[in-house]
Amino acid sequence: MGEMNFAEAMQAFLAKSKLKKGIQSHQITDVWETIMGKTIARYTEKLQIVNQTLFITTHVAPLRQELMYQKKAIMERVNEHLGEGTISEVVLV
Repeated sequence: MGEMNFAEAMQAFLAKSKLKKGIQSHQITDVWETIMGKTIARYTEKLQIVNQTLFITTHVAPLRQELMYQKKAIMERVNEHLGEGTISEVVLV
């Protein structure tokens, strides 16, 4: 087997372990502002990924309505940042 640097070894480990989903769940909070912008990030109260479903919590009704219309775009952006297949559904709470 060839040599790997640390980053490659970590990628290989995460790809095979169950930790990948937990790490991605935490990463979503780090990249949410980059993905959706400051205003949406400010009014989003909680983000959670469970079994390829992104749960978005907000109590701002107009924002919830806008996010309902953007579900497909949100899935595409999140999968672009965190890896293809990270989420397959978006649920607004």
